[in-house]
Amino acid sequence: MSEGVAQLKHEGSRRQVVVAGAVAGLVSRFVIAPLDVIKIRLQLQVHSLSDPTSYRGLNGPVYKGTLGTLKQILHEEGLTGLWKGNIPAELLYLTYGAVQFSAYTNISHMLDTIPAPYTLPSSATSFLSGAAAGAAATTATYPLDLLRTRFAAQGNDRVYTSIAASVRSIAQHEGPMGFFRGLGAGVSQIVPYMGLFFASYESLKPIMANSPLPLPLGSSDAVAGIVASVLSKTAVYPLDTTRKRLQVQGPSRKRYVHRNIPTYTGVLMTLRHIWKHEGRRGMYRGLTVSLLKAAPASAVTMWTYERAMGIMLALDEKVEE
Repeated sequence: MSEGVAQLKHEGSRRQVVVAGAVAGLVSRFVIAPLDVIKIRLQLQVHSLSDPTSYRGLNGPVYKGTLGTLKQILHEEGLTGLWKGNIPAELLYLTYGAVQFSAYTNISHMLDTIPAPYTLPSSATSFLSGAAAGAAATTATYPLDLLRTRFAAQGNDRVYTSIAASVRSIAQHEGPMGFFRGLGAGVSQIVPYMGLFFASYESLKPIMANSPLPLPLGSSDAVAGIVASVLSKTAVYPLDTTRKRLQVQGPSRKRYVHRNIPTYTGVLMTLRHIWKHEGRRGMYRGLTVSLLKAAPASAVTMWTYERAMGIMLALDEKVEE
């Protein structure tokens, strides 16, 4: 077992792992909330810069670039527009972080018990543990993810007036499966993403820790988290766009900021439609802001998790003394 794996797992209790993961998710969400709203708005935009759109009679797309989207949201919806969907998102990140790190720790410990000669290399353990933890956390928290997307997608013409109203509306008009629209794309995305992220993170962390050069942010955890996140996010980004497009399907589809979102019925159909009508740019629309979001989110998540776990372990030592 590599030093990186041992450091990430720590020897804390299950409760400490859950608390540290939850705190890490909560803090990272607070930091990147505005970038998340901008990313979702860009991902749901189906027109390129040269195509017409029916939104308010404008010629061209609703948003033009990351800064243009930021300025337009501030102008039309005010500062609070950048935090739309923040309540379900906070619940999502809080729960997701706890489930993710708990599952990662338990699964990796289980894989470490495999006897020789079937023992897995540390990189395989990290990949499998990260992929399984990501799939479990994504499935458990998916309804919150869907609510986050729908709230972030609505402009001044509010589709849902509250979280309770959104839950009632989806349950009434779409049924229980309405809360899981796009889950296939979510799991298909998160399995390779988390596997690649944790494998990259565990490989990069000892390298960054021994770097002879001073690191930005002053932490090898943060730098390793940034690099691992950028590599993983870029690889699976088309599936993230697919998930967002599927999440806003339903009877309220034409009431969001983008009134012209096509009807999609599955992951493969959505991918084919985006590629055929929007090309590669459509697959990666919003990637720039996504990477800007992913870097601080992952850095803050990993840094906060390590520090929270360290504090709890230190407190335990003092209590024992």
